[in-house]
Amino acid sequence: MDARIVRTRRLLQEALFVLAAHRGLDDITISDIAEQAGVNRSTFYQHYSDKETLLADAFDLVAEQAGAMLDGVDPTAERAPDVVVTFLAHIEAHADLYVRVFTEPGYGAVLSRLREHIRAAIVTAVDRIDDVAVEVPVDVLAAGVAGTVVGVIGAWLSRDERASALEASQWVWAVLQGPRRL
Repeated sequence: MDARIVRTRRLLQEALFVLAAHRGLDDITISDIAEQAGVNRSTFYQHYSDKETLLADAFDLVAEQAGAMLDGVDPTAERAPDVVVTFLAHIEAHADLYVRVFTEPGYGAVLSRLREHIRAAIVTAVDRIDDVAVEVPVDVLAAGVAGTVVGVIGAWLSRDERASALEASQWVWAVLQGPRRL
């Protein structure tokens, strides 16, 4: 993809995150996003049909970057890998926006895309491991893991007293590893 297109889309995605930190998505106009990004409205529409698609793409980028770092993750590790901590730190930094996505109606497409990116990253990670014994089809395993991760993140964001991203990443890891005997 042309570097100018990538740069413009990144500017628009970052602008939306900046604006969303101060007000709800419904209160943000296309003009607001274009102004924050330093482009005009027509440029926005050359890249996106609406702000929900822009938001979904912004989340896709974050999920893709996190998924790209799944190489070498040890599923038996006691602590959550850095990629999980980093991903949840990003969510924590933009918590106001993510809370809306996870709790308000109308964001199903965004959550679906996020879940799909996590699922695809899991499939890729499992495919790279030579000695993994999977008792269910990999795509089913990956869908379950992705749904679990999204569910734990949603529960974390919904808490009145939200734990740190580091603690929440350990929750995600513990849930994925299942119950342990003491």
